[in-house]
Amino acid sequence: MCVITPQRREFHLLFARNTGHLSMRSFGIRLLCLASLALIGGCGAIAARARTPLADNLSAGGLNHDDPATVAEGLPAYLLLLDGLIEGSPESPSTLRSAARLYSAYAGNFIDDPARAARLSARAWGYAQRALRLQSSSLGTALDQPFDAWQAGVAAVREKDVGLLFDVATTWAGYIQTHSDDYAALAAIPRVTAALDRVVALAPDYDHGSAWIYLGVLYSLRPAAVGGEPEKGRAAFERAIQLSAGRHLMAQTQFARQYARLMFDQELHDQLLQQVIAADPREPGLTLSNTLAQQQARILLDSASDYF
Repeated sequence: MCVITPQRREFHLLFARNTGHLSMRSFGIRLLCLASLALIGGCGAIAARARTPLADNLSAGGLNHDDPATVAEGLPAYLLLLDGLIEGSPESPSTLRSAARLYSAYAGNFIDDPARAARLSARAWGYAQRALRLQSSSLGTALDQPFDAWQAGVAAVREKDVGLLFDVATTWAGYIQTHSDDYAALAAIPRVTAALDRVVALAPDYDHGSAWIYLGVLYSLRPAAVGGEPEKGRAAFERAIQLSAGRHLMAQTQFARQYARLMFDQELHDQLLQQVIAADPREPGLTLSNTLAQQQARILLDSASDYF
């Protein structure tokens, strides 16, 4: 477990927008609810119809889209639909989790205005907390307790709840990203790390191994000389690449941005980014994320001479 005592300067390195911001949700975008929301007429139908073949196919179409701008233009309507569905059914964990994922993805990937991104990610985190308290009352209670209680609660999570824990951890990370001037938000990093550690212990390949990428970022936050664990970060990034056979391109992009830049290893940095840019982004379930990874990789490579 990596216990981090973050400083504002370090976190701005982690989430700096001038290099194509971290976009913590870039590799965790989920559009499962989109198609079902377009087809249903009432809140009670969500659970029954969310897994229909048509809904699944349309959802996959979003994840496999290679034009992020088209996705960005379509998301707001569905976000408003989710808000309305939650108003009508405020105790539906599945709807709350869908809203948390989509609001976080939208704020982290498609919003350039920091104030607006902060508002949207706060809404996402609010929805995630509500879902957690409804779906796991003990872990929800631990949110407000000291770190040891949270860590014990996370350790008790079983594989059936991996998805819930992953959604909470990644939405929380997105909230921290957009509130990097808030020391109360930054103080939660060890809790996010503990949750991600549990996810990879239970299901290392969950969501194409995305939890490993988050861990790689967190472990690479600081140099070893001031308490960081960058070699754990490198190992986490390499594990993510291994699990996806190199097809989850955001792993390489974040590996370059967080670890290679931290270690001032330009050779590794450029090699990783060139691999991302040269790759075919089309991959079932990852095309949208891979396209975003390539966009960020080009920005990082273009700015390499100014950094190293």
